[in-house]
Amino acid sequence: MSVLTIQGLRVAVGDREVVRGLDLTMQSGEVHVIMGPNGSGKSTLAHALAGHPGYRITGGTAEIDGVSLLDLSPTDRVRRGLFLALQQPIEVPGVRLADVLRAAGVDPEGLEGRIRVEAERVGLRPDLLSRFMNVDLSGGERKRAEVVQFALLRPAFALFDEVDSGLDVDALGAVARRLAASSQEWGCGVLVITHFSRLLHDLMPTKIHVVRAGQVVTTGGPELAAVLEREGYEPFGAPSSDA
Repeated sequence: MSVLTIQGLRVAVGDREVVRGLDLTMQSGEVHVIMGPNGSGKSTLAHALAGHPGYRITGGTAEIDGVSLLDLSPTDRVRRGLFLALQQPIEVPGVRLADVLRAAGVDPEGLEGRIRVEAERVGLRPDLLSRFMNVDLSGGERKRAEVVQFALLRPAFALFDEVDSGLDVDALGAVARRLAASSQEWGCGVLVITHFSRLLHDLMPTKIHVVRAGQVVTTGGPELAAVLEREGYEPFGAPSSDA
């Protein structure tokens, strides 16, 4: 069993500190959800963990099984088993998904067939994956293609930044069920950032974290989603003043 541990993490973008002492622990096979107001630091957390150069760590720790992610290059963080699905997947002209997967060390035997199977699981036309990565794909198709990539890479921990953005109702359910299944199939720890509780019906999270002003201000089970939908974020209070 692996553990992702984040303690007192602080992240600045430019001269502004956005994540201000965030704590979170997730184990293999767990599905966690982060919700919170716009600008609360949710996406900043995901990019900082993945090693985006525009996000500067100003304090705290982030480790997988005791190994500091913050001391590793973005490539080595991936090798440690960390996967980030972007809110807006980018186009990669001249490169196909199968090429990326082979370069990442995925077993090439029967790869094209496995890609088709995963595409069908999330409702993506398999022929779209013969194109260059994300080129001429809609926003929702790009999201589903990224889930196909995730399923074949089989990371230890995966961060999904607003994976529901751009998905229709049917695709939303298919993607949520695929992420939930990964926790059982290979024990992936899945961390999903979202604004919308409808994703949670099929995702079935272990824990929900509410983030405000760069800190986790409350954590609960799946029942917390109904409270958030009914009452919003204000009842959960502001972060500590000494952050």
